[in-house]
Amino acid sequence: MLDFKLPTVAVIDYRMGNVFSIKNACNKVGLNAEITSSREDIMHADAVILPGVGAFGDAMKMLRELKLIEIVKDAALSKPFVGVCLGMQLLMSGSYEFGYHVGLEILEGDVIRFENPVDDSGRNLKVPHIGWNHVNQVKDGSADNKWENSLLKELEEGGLMYFVHSYYVKPDDSSLVLSETKYGNINFCSSLCYRNIFACQFHPERSGEEGLKIYEALFSTIGNGGINNG
Repeated sequence: MLDFKLPTVAVIDYRMGNVFSIKNACNKVGLNAEITSSREDIMHADAVILPGVGAFGDAMKMLRELKLIEIVKDAALSKPFVGVCLGMQLLMSGSYEFGYHVGLEILEGDVIRFENPVDDSGRNLKVPHIGWNHVNQVKDGSADNKWENSLLKELEEGGLMYFVHSYYVKPDDSSLVLSETKYGNINFCSSLCYRNIFACQFHPERSGEEGLKIYEALFSTIGNGGINNG
């Protein structure tokens, strides 16, 4: 059970996440994070993180078996909510990984595979995309600066984060895209923000001091009722 004396974060455990590294990163910045599959803990936590490593279809199967789908949807629509890597992908309509699998359908759009990425010299790049890469701010010309109102607010534009993935999200609504990252000739959505939801394809907990700034921003956000005013 969570100790509610400090700002609390429920790190959802559905047997497919890098949960311990996320918990440690949260605790390091002063958050009281607990790895849990308890619907009560998720419901009462100040914020929720949905992590994930592995195949999309298997992840959805585990969420169904643990009866977590509805509480995850409720949390994503009602409190600061963070999706990391596969956790970001699960928010979408569905994924084409090993056939088509329906996702949580919180955000419209699909998860697609890197198809034949090549570098500037035409050399084929390996899939999965593994390693450090730049996270570049998307500027859509609106009056509001989405970056400054998101969990990326303390990061320098173009900074390096750590990635491990073969698939990436493609939201139907491009205005949700907060940052993009280039892998060869493919420019993909590396983070997005929608109301109280922030999600990233990279792993903040594996991205050193810069990654910790995202969890520090989550700490400062708790109590404000959301992550983004958009």
